[in-house]
Order: sequence, then structure tokens, then C-alpha cells
Amino acid sequence: MQSGVWNGDRFGLRGVEDLGGGTQVVFVLESGFNLATGGQQFTNAMFGRQARIDLTNPSFGTFSAGRQYSSYYTMLSPWVPAYYLTGYGSHPGDLDGMDTYYRSNNAVTYTTPNLYGFTASGQYALAGVPGSLNQGSTWSAGLQYKVNGFGLAAAFWRINNSTPGGGPYGADSSVNSSGQQGVSAITNGFNQAQAQQRFAVDGGYVFNSSWDISFAYSNVQYIPGINSKFTDTAVWNTAGTVLHWKPTVAWDLATGYSYTWASKANGISDAAKYHQIVLSEYYSLSKRTGLYALEGFQRASGKTLGNPGTGTIINATPAIGDSFQGTPGASRSMLAVSLGIVSKF
Repeated sequence: MQSGVWNGDRFGLRGVEDLGGGTQVVFVLESGFNLATGGQQFTNAMFGRQARIDLTNPSFGTFSAGRQYSSYYTMLSPWVPAYYLTGYGSHPGDLDGMDTYYRSNNAVTYTTPNLYGFTASGQYALAGVPGSLNQGSTWSAGLQYKVNGFGLAAAFWRINNSTPGGGPYGADSSVNSSGQQGVSAITNGFNQAQAQQRFAVDGGYVFNSSWDISFAYSNVQYIPGINSKFTDTAVWNTAGTVLHWKPTVAWDLATGYSYTWASKANGISDAAKYHQIVLSEYYSLSKRTGLYALEGFQRASGKTLGNPGTGTIINATPAIGDSFQGTPGASRSMLAVSLGIVSKF
């Protein structure tokens, strides 16, 4: 049994106080849990999904502080592949962070009000490294545009390892949710990077109440330091699209395809490539309850680095979306199917 496949299982509190003049204070406390075991999603974090306070005004924008999603994600979120395809549809291993798993600790965010369809957001998150504003810190920024049925966004995200010069990922890093961002079969050989960078562009168009389409492109870089076990910056590019169809009030159907290709570096001439296709079907029984099915297939080819610290070149293996980061495929191909029920309260 796998918990939180369609949506992450969660329980939380949200409160709003009106200060007058359109200004409000909002707090959000949200905990993730495993429905199969009852355990917490995040170790040593009662409110591991979110723990933040906002000061917001429709004329001046929103300031947020606490544990929260990055500006990179919030600006891209309306058109990320996981929106309709869940974690199955995230790009291989969620290497570009377009799903919701990772948050930033000690983060301060400012998001502008909507101005002629444009919204911008920026975030800086301090780390727990005394005397350093850079080690373990993270920052992100993004710009979003929406008009009628069309939308477009671009965003950047920088994550610094709190371990000087790279090496094992430091627990004091501001992005630390039971480990490093983006570790999977796709990036495992490079997870002692000094820093990670992500740039992404996505968007979409709503044709009518039944059909809409979205696209996404990302560039991910793992940058080595003097203590990293690889020497060249590792780069992955991904392009993909999702088609969503709502034939009736009860049904939601979607399919998506993505292609990921790595750079030729670190002694690898036959760089890794990943083809992924995902389908989703959701049937609403009521406003609160629904049934779903998910099917995913991924094919890997080429070479990558093996376990960090060895520098060994191995065959690339698949990891569908971010649902199989801990259980990558043992061969070149992976097929996954999930059936489940969703209850919202």
C-alpha cells in the first residue's frame, strides 16, 4: 500500500485575521502523514508541509515567513505536470523540483499583487550555519503571466549545500526535508554537489471547459565543489507536455509525455536519456470523494554515475516521477500502475 499517491495525505490549520483596509494576517500549519502507517511524513517536523505566517494586502502584495514552498514552485505551479498527473507525472525523479515535496526552512518571501496579469515572487531562506549567509542558503524568484485562458511562467532556484565545498549534504541546509532535494536514480551519483540550480519555463492554454494543454521546460545543474566526487557540472534538460480532458462533470482524464537528456561530462560520452509517459483517470463520486487510476512508463538509456563517492559509470535506470525515488527500476524500463480512493475533509 502506498500513501498519498494522488495528493499528499495531510491535516492542517489555517486562520485569517482582518486588520482593516484590506490587510489580513494569515497563518498556515500543515502536517503530512502516511495513511498506511499513521507515521509523520517528515522526521522531527510536526508541521513539515507548511508552517508560515503571511501579511497580505491586495494593493501591496504578500510577505510570508516560515517553512514554505519556494517562489520557483509557486510561480510555475498552475502548469506543472503534477497538477493533473500527480507525482507520477513529475519529470523523472522530480529532478527539476516541479512537484511539492520540498520546502524551504527559515524562508522570507514577497509576492507582488497581480498587475495587468503579471505576478512576481522572490524568496530567500537562511541556513543554520553560524557566520555564513551563503552556506546552506537557498533563493528563488519567478514571474507569472495570466490572461484569459493563456498563462506563462519562468523561475529560477538556487540551493547551496551547507557542507563547505560540497560533499555529504548538510543537515543545516535550508532546503532539507529528510535529505537533499531531488535525490533519485537520475541524480544519485551527483548528490554531493556544492550547489544545485534550476531554471524552468512553463505555461498553458485553456481551450474551453473540457480541454486544456500545458508545457514545461527545465534546465537543472549540479555544481561540484572541491569535496564533491565529480568534477564537471552535471546538466539535465527536460521538455514535456500534458493534455487534460474533462468529458463530463465527474470525469477528469489526462496524459503527459516528457523527454530528459543529460550532458556529456564526468567521463560519460553516452549521456543518460529518459522517455516518460503517464496517464491519469479520476472519477468524482461526490465533492469530497473520488476514485483514481494512474499508469506510468519510463525508459532509460545511456550512462550516468553510480553511488556518490565512487565515481563509477553505470547504466542509467528509471524512476517514474517522484513516486519511485526510493525504489528505482532495476532494468532499463519501469512500468507502474496505481488504483486508489481520495477523501477530502
